[in-house]
Formats: sequence, C-alpha cells, structure tokens
Amino acid sequence: LLKEFRALFGDEREDYDAALQRHYSEGAPADWAEHFISPYASMHPWEDWAECWAHYLHMTDTLETAYAFQLGFKGAASSAAKHPESANASADARTLLQDWMQLSIGINALNRSMGMPDPYPFVLIEPTREKLQWIHLLLQRPLQQQVVSS
Repeated sequence: LLKEFRALFGDEREDYDAALQRHYSEGAPADWAEHFISPYASMHPWEDWAECWAHYLHMTDTLETAYAFQLGFKGAASSAAKHPESANASADARTLLQDWMQLSIGINALNRSMGMPDPYPFVLIEPTREKLQWIHLLLQRPLQQQVVSS
C-alpha cells in the first residue's frame, strides 16, 4: 500500500517539521488547487491524507443522512434507502462521488437561497477524486491485505 499511497499523496518520509516551517513561511504553492483539496493539504503528504480522510468522512456521513431521509438520489441511493447504515460500504467509489457532488451542489444552492455561505466550498478536482476513491477502496479491502511494511 505504501507505493499506492506515495503515488497519490507523496512520500511521507519528507521531514514534517521542515515542511511545516516552509508552509507557514512561504504558504501553499501557487498551483495547490490543481493537486490538493485545500492549501493546507499541500503542506506534507500526511496532511494531504488527513484532509482527504476528513472530507471522506464528511461525505459519507452526510450522504448516509441524506439517504436515511430519502432525498431522492439515484445510483447507490436505491440500495442505500433500504440500508442507510451500510450505504457507503456497498456503494462503489464513483457512485459515492457522484452522489456527493449532487448533494453538495444542492446544499450549497439551498444555503445561497437563504443568503448563507456555502457549507461545502471545495472543488473536487481529479487528483482529489482519485485520492478519495483510493480511501474508499482501502476501506473495502480485507484487513489481512492492509498489512504494510516500509
């Protein structure tokens, strides 16, 4: 899994303290939005992982709530409506992302209708979607396949 992780997030062996100091002195790279979900995710591979993991948890929890309230999603929602507690485990990653994009756009539109800021002001670019898909697939793997060594 380390090869896969490093291909997506970068080499986690990079000095964290040096990366942190560089981030706070220089800021995020100018092209961070082309590779990361947030400026902070560009700081170090562990922060990229943490930001993506947090977004994955926001996505799945919010989607499970939407499925439980039968908000009318297609794809994974048809089986999810029957078993909302397992909706994200049974959905494939692409369907999960499609449903999330639909829901987050809808939530943002509802907030704008009420004169409120977007609750999800992030853009899920392709590199970020690949990271989120990898996290989803990682959670689907049997535990014995997840044992890694550096």
